[in-house]
Amino acid sequence: MTAPVNKSTGEWEPVIGLEIHVELKTRTKMFCRCETSFGLEPNVRTCPVCLAYPGTLPVANGQAIEWTIKLGLAIGSKIADRALFARKNYFYQDLPKGYQISQYEAPLCIGGRFVVPGPEGASEIRINRAHLEEDAAKTIHVGGVEGRIVGAEHSLVDFNRGGTPLMEIVSEPDIHSAEEAKRFLQLLRQTVVELGISDAEMEKGTLRCDANISVRPSGASELRTRCELKNMNSFNFIARGIEAEIARQIELYESGGEVQQETYDFDAASGTLTAHRSKEEAQDYRYFPEPDLVPYEPAPALIERLKAEIPELPAARLTNLIELGFGFDDALVLNEEKYWVDYATILVVEHDLDPRAVASALINDYRAKNVRPPFEIANQVAETIRKKSEMPKNVYQEAVGASGSSSFSAIEYTSQTAISDTSELDPLIDRIITANPGQVEQYRGGKQGLLGFFVGQVMKETGGKANAKVVSELIHNKLSG
Repeated sequence: MTAPVNKSTGEWEPVIGLEIHVELKTRTKMFCRCETSFGLEPNVRTCPVCLAYPGTLPVANGQAIEWTIKLGLAIGSKIADRALFARKNYFYQDLPKGYQISQYEAPLCIGGRFVVPGPEGASEIRINRAHLEEDAAKTIHVGGVEGRIVGAEHSLVDFNRGGTPLMEIVSEPDIHSAEEAKRFLQLLRQTVVELGISDAEMEKGTLRCDANISVRPSGASELRTRCELKNMNSFNFIARGIEAEIARQIELYESGGEVQQETYDFDAASGTLTAHRSKEEAQDYRYFPEPDLVPYEPAPALIERLKAEIPELPAARLTNLIELGFGFDDALVLNEEKYWVDYATILVVEHDLDPRAVASALINDYRAKNVRPPFEIANQVAETIRKKSEMPKNVYQEAVGASGSSSFSAIEYTSQTAISDTSELDPLIDRIITANPGQVEQYRGGKQGLLGFFVGQVMKETGGKANAKVVSELIHNKLSG
């Protein structure tokens, strides 16, 4: 039975947990010596072990185990003293054994936490576990929408992927919006990539995500019946799929119905959800310890070595940028690469530049043009950004392009000041206003965006040498008078 629905307020709280599957980029598969691959002809990277021929025995991939521990350390998990592999029994065409070697009662990584900075402040998402298993083969549905099983004419199986090391990270149901789920997944992906353990590319299937979703009245603490969205392959589709499922459940509850525990596909093209099977529980898989693999007991020295290899993580960098005064959206863009984070931090902390000016320059000028100034000339870059508004636009752009060299000197460019003399600009502005009566009328009628048109005309007439800020103020005053 579900709890009574609070219809009087119509307020609902989504409750979301994610299961993230990450293919590790080891040279060989999890339990055999077949090389891992992407994009090869189907069924060319197989052997008797990964195809489950009788009499074959698995041997665990040590690199995959180390990388899983490394991720666990990065997200604050407790590393198990003794981890066990288990058989997860189910029958499907992409699973030649009839079971998957996974971990259940004794995973490698237990618990943990992941801080997700956001525009309204940071949220903390608890991690239930991170464990290691082998991936299934790839089922190719022919004739279905976007390669999905719904509407497919027939299905084919490519066993190249079968047996690839697969790390699964399971969050607690601590996520309460589609946007928060998207940010969490993006930061977790970036963490995985920077740790060097996976390319985590959703379009290749090396990062896949299932979302478990339920809704409850705001203020309630209960966990209601959940539904699962399977194998979504882009951050935006994940967010859209979660939003669609939240809306479906709310509509169902408010119409007097009850949510059934099911698994859904989300079709991004049409925005529709399609149920295709009931959701299994753990007991349905009949887990038991894998008899052909001994327990794994990580050595303390190994754990200490892996701890020392963990760099500053993306979530921590993002938090630091926000604390320095960068806007959330700017911080997100800069945080995509550590180089830009470091450069932005130097410009603000050591050269006392305004974070907004730094973000605008690094993102729109330097990064957009793929100009990466050396750190040893950060003082020259700081001077260039500081004097940006005083320089003709074309001169500033030349300075940006030249700053990729360690011999760059700002004075050569900053000494060329923009035209700011109102006695020189006023006649030109008056002539442009007189020549464009239609745009003047529209601007005064409320179309404020036309200010950029007038500024652009002045810049064109002066060959980009006018001070755009001064020009903008002069035009605004004339047209508002």
